[in-house]
Amino acid sequence: MRAQRGIALLVSLLLLILVMLLGISAAQLCLQGEKAARAERDRDVAMLTAEEAVADAERDILDSSDPTRRAAFEADGAGSGAGGSGGGGGGDDGGGASAGAAFADKCGAGGVGLRARAAAGALPVWQTVDLSGVEDGGACTAVHGAYTTATMSTGEGFLPFKKPRYLIERMECHQPGDDASPSAAPHYCYRVTAIGFGAQPETETVLQTVFSKPEDKP
Repeated sequence: MRAQRGIALLVSLLLLILVMLLGISAAQLCLQGEKAARAERDRDVAMLTAEEAVADAERDILDSSDPTRRAAFEADGAGSGAGGSGGGGGGDDGGGASAGAAFADKCGAGGVGLRARAAAGALPVWQTVDLSGVEDGGACTAVHGAYTTATMSTGEGFLPFKKPRYLIERMECHQPGDDASPSAAPHYCYRVTAIGFGAQPETETVLQTVFSKPEDKP
C-alpha cells in the first residue's frame, strides 16, 4: 500500500472550519436583527408616548383641572389671573409688562411646565431646560397627567419605563385678519415640546408643535 498522506483529513478539517464560520456569521446576523427590531420597537414606544404628551399638553391648555393654571391660559398670560403660573422664558415678545410679570424667571415658580417665550436673540426655552426632568427634578417640565388627571401605564415590555413630560411656551402669534394696530389685543399661541421614553431608559424621542386655542364663536 502506498503511504497515507492524510489529505482527506485536512480537507475535512477545512470544511468543518468553514461551516463553523458560516454558523457563527449567521448567528451574529440573527442577533443583530433582533437588536435592531427591539430598538425600532423602543423608538416606536417613545414616539407614541411623546405624542400622548403633546395631546396632554393641549388638554392642559384647553381645560386644565388646576383652577390657577386654567386661569393663566384663559388670560393668555396677559392678565392678573396668570400670576405665578409658571417659570419665565427670559423675556416677553410683545405682551407688555403685565404679561412678562405673569411668568417668573425660574423653573417651578407656581405651575410647572409653563414658560414665556425667550427674548429675541436668546436660546429657545426648550433648549435651555432639562426636558427629561433628571437634572432639575422635573422643576421645568410637567409630567403627563399632572394638570389634566389623565392616566398612563408604565412598566416593562411594550410600556415606557416612565411617563413623558412636556414644556409649554407662550408666544404672540399673528393670524390672517388680525388687527395690526398697536392697540389691538395680542393673539397668543403655545409651543409644546414633549419628550417620550421607551422601555429602555436610554431611548428618548422629542416632538414639538405649535398649538392655538380655538376662538369662541357666538
